[in-house]
Amino acid sequence: MSTHCTIPSPLGLISISTSTDAITELRFGDDVDQAVAPVTLLQQSACRQLTEYFEGRRRVFELPLAPRGTPFQQGVWQALQTIPHGERRSYKDIAGLIGNPKAMRAVGLANGRNPISIIIPCHRVIGASGKLVGYASGLERKSWLLQLEAAPGNG
Repeated sequence: MSTHCTIPSPLGLISISTSTDAITELRFGDDVDQAVAPVTLLQQSACRQLTEYFEGRRRVFELPLAPRGTPFQQGVWQALQTIPHGERRSYKDIAGLIGNPKAMRAVGLANGRNPISIIIPCHRVIGASGKLVGYASGLERKSWLLQLEAAPGNG
């Protein structure tokens, strides 16, 4: 059974979908009009941890995740979770981490299909030139998240 809640954040509403035991999706709810209170303990924990993250008090999320995707996408998403808070990696770096150094474009596509934004930190992936490129929720949000993580004393 899947349930969802929608919470406010500094970047707009965030929609969180969960199964009985894991988060399956977290995205910005640009198409949602109002917040829907979390009902399960998992949703409440996710809301608390996201609030701590946005307040600069959390660097690592401790939540069970179950993103749906192909084996390749799963590998990319696992690699994204190894990028430390406040750091950035290129698509090439991620391709190397998954043992497929020439798959930069495919890594970019998998990154763009990440169903659990923020917690699986696809915003930490940048272009080889160091420029911000591609973020499904918009480059303004990506920039904001990276600035939050780079702030002195964050975490």
